[in-house]
Amino acid sequence: MRISMIGTGYVGLVSGTCFADSGNQVWCVDIDERKINALNGGEVPIYEPGLEDLIKRNRKAGRLHFTTDLKEAIDKTRIVFLCVGTPPAADGGPDMKYIFKAAEDVAEVISEHTVIVIKSTVPVGTAAKVREVISAKTEVEFDVVSNPEFLKEGAAIDDFLKPDRVVIGTDDVRVGTLMKELYDPFVRTGKPVLVMDNASAELTKYGANALLATRISFMNELANLADLVGADIDSVRRGMATDSRIGPAFLFPGVGYGGSCFPKDVDALGYTAAKLGKKLHILEATNTVNRAQKRVLSDKIAARLGDLKGKRIAIWGLAFKPRTDDMREAPSITIAECLLEAGASVVAYDPVAMDTARLELGDRIEYATGAYEALEGADALALVTEWNEFRKPEWERVKAALREPLVFDGRNVWDPERVEHFGLEYYGIGRGRRVSK
Repeated sequence: MRISMIGTGYVGLVSGTCFADSGNQVWCVDIDERKINALNGGEVPIYEPGLEDLIKRNRKAGRLHFTTDLKEAIDKTRIVFLCVGTPPAADGGPDMKYIFKAAEDVAEVISEHTVIVIKSTVPVGTAAKVREVISAKTEVEFDVVSNPEFLKEGAAIDDFLKPDRVVIGTDDVRVGTLMKELYDPFVRTGKPVLVMDNASAELTKYGANALLATRISFMNELANLADLVGADIDSVRRGMATDSRIGPAFLFPGVGYGGSCFPKDVDALGYTAAKLGKKLHILEATNTVNRAQKRVLSDKIAARLGDLKGKRIAIWGLAFKPRTDDMREAPSITIAECLLEAGASVVAYDPVAMDTARLELGDRIEYATGAYEALEGADALALVTEWNEFRKPEWERVKAALREPLVFDGRNVWDPERVEHFGLEYYGIGRGRRVSK
């Protein structure tokens, strides 16, 4: 098939590249000329494992094209994906101006029946509004489909190529059949393609992300209680996860969730409900708990060290999760800011996100050239992002580099007994207060 992707951000670039890799001709369109020139020059603007090689392969095969010319792309395609951003607005809802502008622009250049697919995360009712926007600009026939993405940063290519399910929102049987055909290469193992109305498809995306975020916040609250009662949340987690009604996913406590999806989508779903006079109490609590959780690690550090003025804290991991350079809503930002406010200095290292971290934190913190270099002369180590290279450190080297033998594990990836075996004090999330003897 011949496809256009409007927007070359995370969703558009990953989706377009994966569609091309299954044999489709794909045109990726963006108004940012510098980004398009960079992509045409072989530069990839985001970090996602495997994406650069996939882009190179499909560019070489002539299936993947990058352009700023919307009309050129639309003239060559009949399925158009809207993949532009819906960032948070000041009122807590999503800012929809980019979606509606993209819809207007597409309407002005289509010349025959076109299937317009909303891939961006959008509130319930957006498909209907997009239909109104396009109808006001053209008399050409078109259909609007809701097709939310379910891509995890750091595993987006696998998520697209091997989805748990594909959700398609349309009331037209023929369009539903066309979309099923497009996704057929990715669901050959029998994963479902779920065709439903637009509103249900839109709500499915928000509902899924909101539920996952709620599980995380619940476990973080339980971990904080475990600290108070002397329980080990890791044992509790395993006891819960083996219940078939619960399962193991998203039960790991830590320093809170970040990224472009969970915080924004929880707020957006609450915003949609509020506009209809409905209050979603659990969702309000979910983001409230998460905001507070981002301060837990810095509070533990302050409780152990006392006055932080003049103290130096090393942070391992800055991105909101491993395998990405995304710093949006990253817990490391809140942790660093809390430590700085308390008078400490902060030195940090991340394998991938150093440049994006500088955009958020500037020169307020130091940036080390390596993990162990960050420890030199530090009064404590705080693990914030659980990159693989941090999971099995050389504990003798860690202790020798630190001024005080203090380790704060914000992701519970280290074995407390092993850490303490090397003469370090270990503090985790919900692991109880453990002090080496």
